[in-house]
Amino acid sequence: MKKTDLLIGFLIGIVADILGTYVILISLTKYHSLNDFQLIRQEGLMGKVMTLGAILNIAVFFLLLHYKKELMARGIVLATIVLALLTLFI
Repeated sequence: MKKTDLLIGFLIGIVADILGTYVILISLTKYHSLNDFQLIRQEGLMGKVMTLGAILNIAVFFLLLHYKKELMARGIVLATIVLALLTLFI
């Protein structure tokens, strides 16, 4: 087990959340570009959109567990916790 796997898992979790947030932004809201983030923050929807975007982390977490990458899966959980705390302050 390498400790860098935790960092790699954390980065994968952050990227998966950004990708999931973008997919939710495009498919479920009336805003269709990343330039509309300021409008989303003003309407108070940023936390909700980021939380829905974190659902992709669940799929990545179970995929990493399937391939027996437990330390990377821990990094996904750490990224999800950090993003949950971030949405509290946004």
